[in-house]
Formats: sequence, structure tokens, C-alpha cells
Amino acid sequence: MESQDNENTGNTASGFQVALIMLGIAVTPALLASAGLGSTMPSLDVFKVVVLGGAIVTVLGIVNLTIGAVARKTTYEIVRYPFGKTGANAINVLLAISLFGWITVTANTFGHSLHELLLRVGVDVPVPALVAIGSVIFVASTAFGIEVLGKVAQWAVPIIALALGYICYTVVSADFTSTVTESSISFGAAVSSVVGTVIVLVTLSPDFGSFVHNKAHAKIAAVVAFAVAYPVLFWVGAFPSSLTGEGSLLGAMAVIGPTLAASLLLLGATVTGNGGNMFQGTLVVSSLLPDLPRWQITVALGVLSTIVASFDIIGLIIPFLIFLGIVTPPIAGIYIADFLANRRNGYEDSVLDLEAGVKPLTFVAWLVASAVGFATVNDYFTLTSIPSLDSILIAAVLYFFFCKIKK
Repeated sequence: MESQDNENTGNTASGFQVALIMLGIAVTPALLASAGLGSTMPSLDVFKVVVLGGAIVTVLGIVNLTIGAVARKTTYEIVRYPFGKTGANAINVLLAISLFGWITVTANTFGHSLHELLLRVGVDVPVPALVAIGSVIFVASTAFGIEVLGKVAQWAVPIIALALGYICYTVVSADFTSTVTESSISFGAAVSSVVGTVIVLVTLSPDFGSFVHNKAHAKIAAVVAFAVAYPVLFWVGAFPSSLTGEGSLLGAMAVIGPTLAASLLLLGATVTGNGGNMFQGTLVVSSLLPDLPRWQITVALGVLSTIVASFDIIGLIIPFLIFLGIVTPPIAGIYIADFLANRRNGYEDSVLDLEAGVKPLTFVAWLVASAVGFATVNDYFTLTSIPSLDSILIAAVLYFFFCKIKK
């Protein structure tokens, strides 16, 4: 497996390129979650929370991206080893539904954000038409592989950074009466919000680790994306809300001054975010339909998401996506434990034919860990005070235990 750790000349990317892509995906959920958190805590407390939350997702990101770099396989291929060649299909269907849901939500957000911007200049274009335009952009930035997706991120992320900087400048220099936000959320729950916002991306990060040059670049990608950029992004998104008490970035900026920068920021975030969502959605559907060309899968996802996102059903989709956010993290706990226990020397395809197609004990570990995550999210009891981390740890421990029993 030595060749897996050497730089390849094929379709690979640097750690910095992969970090930009992952950051582009994280922007939309981070801006939505950070504003909500900022309205419940003073800015200094938010800073402490995002530093700790960033540290947790960085550790998980380093491990998961490294696994992808070692395996040279996507998440949807890696899960075949602990869950079984046939059993993994159930997991991948779940992940496909989750990713399609986020593609739809982000496409709908793009349409409404662009609609609001056009209304400012007196142009009224139907939202479904704008959703379709957005889908064309998403498909175009995804259908030609990670290199094009990386190029999109390279120009979009700096623009997003400039918009964030302008928002910070506006907040600091504006003449308005700030509202001193008292903490109405526990420190542990706040950290859980920071971790939970990107936990699905972290869980699926082997997708991007499989494209980096080597393990060193995998670590660079994780550190740049999750230890540096993500905490800064989260804190800047929370800063206006911590001063105004408003639960959304647009609402906070409306109190402070013009909302144009915030609108442009959200619009740019949807482009980078849905490009990445569609890339990962293409990979998972490809694992279920391996004979179908990936570009056709991308186009199909674009068409279907356009149809669904044109209807006002987003309020029904988001609660379901929150549920999927509970059952997804244990998958990471299981494949991390499987890597440490069984795959340190690499992933051999021949093993899959020698082992059971469905591994019931792995599903037991996943279901128990998901139940623990659901219980801690709803405050039935507390472990680490971070529900997604609880479910990852429980899944890993149970999987290790079941591996020992089988041996």
C-alpha cells in the first residue's frame, strides 16, 4: 500500500484546494447556525465556543481525511468494509437522501436570495426560474470533477471572505445601540452547535481525502478548513447577532446598516455549498449505480433538485435533515474504529468477497449509537454534552467490542 501515500499524477488535489472546497460547503450551514448562536451568547463567549468546537472537528477531520487518503476510496466505498458489501447499500441510500435534501434546500435558498437581490433593482423574476439557473451553475461546477470544483472554490471563497470582512467593518464602524446578549444557552450546548453544524461534512470527508496527494495534504486540508477557516467564519457570522440579538445574519445587518453584503454573501455561499453537495451526492449515487456515468448522475440530481426546490416544502425537509444529522455521525465512529482495528495496512477489495455481505453487529452498533445521539439531543441524559460526539464515541466503542467478540 506504499503507493497510496505517494503523490499521484492523476486527478488529485492539494490540501489547500480541498480545504477551500470543504470550506465552501460549510459556509451556508455555518452562517445560518452562527447567527442563531450569536443571538444567545456574548461575542467573547462565542469565540471560546468556536475555538473548542473547531478543535474537535479538526481532530475528526484529520482522522477521516487521512483514512480517505490511505484508502483512495470514497466514504461510500469505505463503509462496505464494516457494514458488508450488501449492507452498505442501506447506509448509502440514507446518505444519498441526506445529500439530496441539502442540495434541494440550498438550491431553494439560492433562488430566494437572488430573487431578493433582483427586486432591489426593480427586476421581478419567478423564484422557480432562478432555482433552475442556480442548478445549471451547480451542475456545471460539479460535472467535470474535483478540479473544476476546486477552481470554483478558489474564486468564490475569497469573495466570501471579502464580504465577511466588509460585514465586520460595517459592524465595528456603525453607529447603533448594541444589545448586550446574555447567555441563554449552556457552554456544552453551544459547542455542540458548532460541531453539529459541520458533522455531516466531517463524516463524509474521506470523499475529499481520497483525492489529496498524500496523507500530509489530508492533514493540511483538515487544519486549514476546520482549525482556521471554519472557526473564523463561524465567529464572524455570529458577531453581528451577538450585538443585536437578531437570530439571522440578514436581520442583524438590517439593524446595523445595509443588507446588500449579507445578501451577496449568502448567494455566494449557496454556489460553493451546492457545488460540493452535488459532488458528494454524485459519488454516493455512483456507489449505488456504478454503471451510470457520473456526469449523468450529476445532471439528474440537478433536474430533480430544481423540481423539488421550486415548491415551498423546505420547512418539511429541514426537520428530516436534522434527524439524518443524528444518525450520520455514528457511521464515522464505525469506519474510524474499523480502520484502527482492521485496515491500517489498507483496503483490499478481495476482502469484501470473503466476508459476510451484511454484518448485523455493525448495524446494532450504529442503531444503538444513533439512539444515544437522539437521547442526548433531547436531554434525556448527558455524556460529553456534545450529542454528535457522543454517538461517534459509542459507535466506535461498540464496534471495537464486537470485533473482539468475533475474534
